[in-house]
Amino acid sequence: MPTLTLESTVYTLQQLLDVPEAQVALAGRSNVGKSSLINALAVRKKLAKVSATPGKTRSINFYRVQPHNFFLVDLPGYGYARASHSERRSWATLLEKYLSTFKDLRALALLLDSRLPPQKLDLELAGFARSCGLPLLPILTKADKCNQRERAARQAEWGEIVGVKPVITSSSK
Repeated sequence: MPTLTLESTVYTLQQLLDVPEAQVALAGRSNVGKSSLINALAVRKKLAKVSATPGKTRSINFYRVQPHNFFLVDLPGYGYARASHSERRSWATLLEKYLSTFKDLRALALLLDSRLPPQKLDLELAGFARSCGLPLLPILTKADKCNQRERAARQAEWGEIVGVKPVITSSSK
């Protein structure tokens, strides 16, 4: 079974290191469930900080996945209204720089709330990732909070938008 270890936390552009191992970035709106997904994949409850308050992840966190020797990279959530404009702009700059310049970034896992129709910021990030030539891995989260028909409809909707059928997840199952 793979193990995940937090190896690096980055807050600024100057701290971004060019890591030579392959990377898969996790991105999504604040409170979409990125930390919960990391904990589920690690089979640990407290590897990534989970909070009911949106906007807690304010850094880029690099988790090494062994024995496969690649990184899951947890990006700051976007769309959080309580952060200052300058703070949101800083996160956006960090995100754009990381997504557009890292040669070893292999894909972007775009986490999407299965209860919500496609949101403007999610669509913009998907478009930006495509413009950078990044393959998209759509992941519908919080599947336990809606019924099967709603999940299937959202899965079909996002499948048409990004050209890949989304994976459906739930941190409770």
